[in-house]
Amino acid sequence: MPELSHGRRMLVLAICCMSLLIVSLDNTVLNVALPSLQRDLHASTAGLQWTIDAYTLVLASLLMLAGSTADRIGRRRVFMTGLVVFTLGSVLCSLAPDLTSLVVFRMVQAVGGSMLNPVAMSIITNTFTDPRERARAIGAWGAVVGISMAAGPLVGGLLVESVGWRSIFWINLPVGLAALLLTWRFVPESRAPRARRPDPVGQLLVIVLFGSLTYAIIEAPHAPLPVIAPFAAVALLALLALLRYEPRRREPLIDLRFFRSAPFSGATVIAVCAFAALGGFLFLSTLYLQNVRGLSAMEAGLWMLPMAVPTFLCAPLSGRLVGSRGPRLPLLIAGAAMTVSGLLFALFEAETSDVTLFLGYVLFGVGFGFVNAPITNTAVSGMPTAQAGVASAVASTSRQLGQALGVAVIGAVLAAGVGSSPYADAFVPAARPGWWILAVCGLAVLVVGALTSGRWARGTAERTAERLETAEIRQNVGAGA
Repeated sequence: MPELSHGRRMLVLAICCMSLLIVSLDNTVLNVALPSLQRDLHASTAGLQWTIDAYTLVLASLLMLAGSTADRIGRRRVFMTGLVVFTLGSVLCSLAPDLTSLVVFRMVQAVGGSMLNPVAMSIITNTFTDPRERARAIGAWGAVVGISMAAGPLVGGLLVESVGWRSIFWINLPVGLAALLLTWRFVPESRAPRARRPDPVGQLLVIVLFGSLTYAIIEAPHAPLPVIAPFAAVALLALLALLRYEPRRREPLIDLRFFRSAPFSGATVIAVCAFAALGGFLFLSTLYLQNVRGLSAMEAGLWMLPMAVPTFLCAPLSGRLVGSRGPRLPLLIAGAAMTVSGLLFALFEAETSDVTLFLGYVLFGVGFGFVNAPITNTAVSGMPTAQAGVASAVASTSRQLGQALGVAVIGAVLAAGVGSSPYADAFVPAARPGWWILAVCGLAVLVVGALTSGRWARGTAERTAERLETAEIRQNVGAGA
């Protein structure tokens, strides 16, 4: 791809951020609409979990395929296709007549979404070649998540109260169309120097693994063990088959050699834990504020601001810190803040007091604001440029898988705790184990971040990059011969 001027690079960044905005808004807006959707479509807690997890699961399952496909046939082409499919899926979601249809249309949305974020990150990685400029661009990218978290609950609350929950999907239409036109006009095409072969077996195993695992978790509180056990067994077999099959392929869907880099492996674990915490946090908060406190969707959206504003403010600061001092400090701040937030709710029932609820939200927002930039930067910075699409897709997959598991596990714990008791009375004690899980996720971010950001970890990343580049050169020579 030719070197672009500074202004053109900023425009490309803005266009890519538009795709992240509609995908992120879709999740935050939907969370605020869950109670209204529950009443209108007569959905159970498990039904609400599926409206979120059907999207994140399909997204997680297809991200790596989208990343490698974009590297092969053209990043702009795949990105534009994703915008079209995502916008079409949004229209279908707004017309869904029942819960089953909504879940199916959310999956259509996710097919398009899988072509957006990892491909956009790959475009950014190839556009911003200077490490410091790239870190700042990724920080701006992370700030968009904060914008969506700040605007999503407010916009969603206003739309749900004034028009209805279906209108939350309409906001994707103008943004999606604008991003499509701007991409066609201003984003140059780029692709990897050498095309990677498709891996249909690996792709199928990933889908089976993610789907069966999440089904077993969500349905565990309601279904008997003989129904759940086969899905858990299938998930385990799919994982074992994936670990055995992928290393034998010359060009696998998941290049397990990436995980020889301690920072890359750490970023993957941190992404799963941080986004599991986010998914569980939003799920518990939305149901508590509206179904227990009796707040309107708009009021609940306002209560989310103490979490969303720090995320928005801390994300670019985190990007600058990663560019100037590396990922260690942002990860330590993120892990500490998220852990303390979870402990406030788990130990002191922070949701029962306005002061502690506000403090818990602020701490979680600070932690989540600092965690995103080091995840992305670590995942892509140590890899050869030709592997940028696949590497960023693994990081994005970890995020979506984490969020799906967070909603599944926290929702299952909540459903089991509430049981047949009155919802409002049982919610706080039933949610306590979920808050403990979120505190453990924060602690994992802190510990893994400390272990995988030092000198030893950087050495493993350098050796892994050298091996990957050497292997790439050998394959290119072999292909040329």
